[in-house]
Amino acid sequence: MSNFVKAAVAAVIASSAVAQAQAEDIKVGLLLPFSGVYAALGEEIETGFRLGLDTFGEGSGASFEIVREDSEASPPVGLAKTRKLVMQDKVDVMAGVVSSGVLGAIRDVVDGAKVPLIVANAGNDEATGEACSPWITRMSFSNQQVNRPMGKYLVDQGITKVFTIGADYAAGQQMIGAFAEAFKAAGGEIVGQEFTPFQKTQDFGPFLAKAKSSGAQAVYAFYAGGEAISFVKQYDSFGMKDALPLYGAGFLTSQLYVDAQGRAAEGVVTALHYVPTIDNEANRQFVEAFKVKAGHLPSEYAVHGYDAARALVEAVKSGATDRETLGAALQKTSFDGPRGATAIDPATNNIVQPIYVYQIVAGEGGAQTQKVLSQLPAEADPVNGCEMALIN
Repeated sequence: MSNFVKAAVAAVIASSAVAQAQAEDIKVGLLLPFSGVYAALGEEIETGFRLGLDTFGEGSGASFEIVREDSEASPPVGLAKTRKLVMQDKVDVMAGVVSSGVLGAIRDVVDGAKVPLIVANAGNDEATGEACSPWITRMSFSNQQVNRPMGKYLVDQGITKVFTIGADYAAGQQMIGAFAEAFKAAGGEIVGQEFTPFQKTQDFGPFLAKAKSSGAQAVYAFYAGGEAISFVKQYDSFGMKDALPLYGAGFLTSQLYVDAQGRAAEGVVTALHYVPTIDNEANRQFVEAFKVKAGHLPSEYAVHGYDAARALVEAVKSGATDRETLGAALQKTSFDGPRGATAIDPATNNIVQPIYVYQIVAGEGGAQTQKVLSQLPAEADPVNGCEMALIN
C-alpha cells in the first residue's frame, strides 16, 4: 500500500472517528415528580422537554438519551436519585426539578460533581442568589421575578391598599414578600396579611372575612395546584370579586387547571412569564405543536421543559459535548421563544424574561382563556449574595 493510500485511509478513519464522536449521545438525567401531588407538573414539563428536543434537535450533530427518574417532590428521594444519575448513570447534564426543596437538597451534589443542571421549574430565590452555582442554570422563573413587577403595576392602576394572602411555605412567603416590598416601595400600603397552612387549608372563609373587613381595595394572592382551585372558587362564592378584585401570581390561574376553576376564575388578574395567548410566531408554533402532542394547551410548566430542551440543544450546537463545555455554554443561553426574548443573566445564571399581566375571560365555547393586558419589561433579579464564576 502506497504512502498516499495509507494517508488517505488514515484520514478516512480519523474523519469517521470525529463524526462518530460528534454523533454520540448526550445523556440527560430528567429529574421530575412523576408520582404524588406534583405528578401533573412533571408530566407537563417532560412533554414540553421532549417536544423541544424533537423541534430543535435535528441538525445538532447529537442524539439525546433520557434517563428518567421520579423525585416524588421529596428532597431525600430527589437527592438519592441525583446521586444515581451523577455517579451510576454518569449523565452529561440534568434537567427538571419542580420542588424548591428538592433543588435545595441536590444543590451541593450537582455543584460538587460539576454536572450542569437546567432548572425547569423550582423558583426559590436563593438558588440564583446566595446558593447560586455556575453549574445550575434556571430556565423557568424566580419567585420574586414573577411578583415584584406587580407592586408598581397595581399602584399605577390606582390601587394603593392591598390585603395579601398566600400558602405558608417558602414559595408563598417569597412570592408574597416580593410583591409586598415592591408595592410599598411604589407608595402602596399592605393593610393586612395572612399565610394559610400549606396543603391543610380547606376552608378559606375566615381569611376572606378578614380581607373583606380590612379596608383594602384589592387582594393579592399566591396559591398553586389544588389550593389555587379551591381558593379561586371560594373567593367567587363569597361574592367578593366585584367589591374587592383579586390579583396575584399567575400560578393562581394556571392554564393547567383554569378549566377546573371554571367561571369562578373570570375577571381575576394575575402576572406570569408565560400564557398560551402570547402573541408571537414562536408561541403560535409551540402552542400548535404542543396541542398535537398532548391534546391540550400548554401551561407555563410545558414551556419550561420546551425552553430547557432548546437551551440544551443550542449548547450542543455551539460545540459542547461534555459536562464542562455544556455548563459553560448554558451560561450563555439567549434566544427568542414562546415567552419572547429570553437570556441568562451571567451574574446569577437566572433567566431574564418579560412578565405578562393577564385577565381570565370567557373564550369560545365557554372555556376560560387569558387576555394579555400588559407586557412588563424584562428585569434581571438582584444578585442577592450570588458570587457567580464562569465555567471555562
